[in-house]
Amino acid sequence: MRFSFPKLLSVCSAAFLFTPSVQAIEVLSTVKPLHLIVNDLTDGIADSDYLLPPGTSPHDYALRPSDVKKVKNADVLIWFGPDLERFLESFTRDKENVVTISESKTVQFREFGDHHDHHGHDHGSIDAHFWLGPEQAVAVARDITVALSQYDKLNSQAYQANLERFEANVQSTTAKLKTDLAPYKDKGYFVFHDAYGYFEETFNLNNLGSFTVSPDRKPGAKTLINIRKSLQAKNAECVFSEPQFQPAVIESVTRNTSVKRGELDPLASNIDVQLGSYSLFLKGLGDEFIRCLSK
Repeated sequence: MRFSFPKLLSVCSAAFLFTPSVQAIEVLSTVKPLHLIVNDLTDGIADSDYLLPPGTSPHDYALRPSDVKKVKNADVLIWFGPDLERFLESFTRDKENVVTISESKTVQFREFGDHHDHHGHDHGSIDAHFWLGPEQAVAVARDITVALSQYDKLNSQAYQANLERFEANVQSTTAKLKTDLAPYKDKGYFVFHDAYGYFEETFNLNNLGSFTVSPDRKPGAKTLINIRKSLQAKNAECVFSEPQFQPAVIESVTRNTSVKRGELDPLASNIDVQLGSYSLFLKGLGDEFIRCLSK
């Protein structure tokens, strides 16, 4: 039976009574930030890995033969859904061992149209970058724990203990970041693409706009002109690029201005996978905001 959250959280059928495995199960996540969460949940219990190479964007990824093998060999596959990883849609259809995060009824997902005008966004109306919001990450972790406990019943208590540790760590990190970022709430900045809404809403940051709504779409001329005018008027303290995308357009727009340059990595490319690495990822983002927004 497919791990569809609306069904998973309500069904008590005996069909979910899987035979526990003696060997550790193989859990495969799609992107690294999701893996950072899952790795904390599976610590000491299951083997956890992720599909996309570090620094690779899911927006335009194409599966390799080795990827297909990893997907087929996984005991549990965790992905956000077609809004983010469209390349996996045919491989997840009607599969019994797939956790589709976008189907969750417990996570408060951000809608792109709620706070900005994003007409024409071609990755769906839901902001798939949930891992950039601590509250959303914890809610997703709870859902994943339910799914893993159903599949690997023998270790259900251990998954729950790992979840509680994960929640405590994230809550502590979030509380400190709120204090550290509070002095910068009025400092304006631009980001490369619209990926940081969850983080910005959590920490009350002042995003003035993005170059593009999605990294596979080129910025429009009108957008670039407006950003350039804003920078010349010194409305923004910083312009953030991303390591996955280094478009010359950012160089041209910021040339001959006094605006500072920063780099945000929404895919956690340089974060070592270890216990607590999701919280380190959040802290790293906060530190970069502080560095670039400080005078």
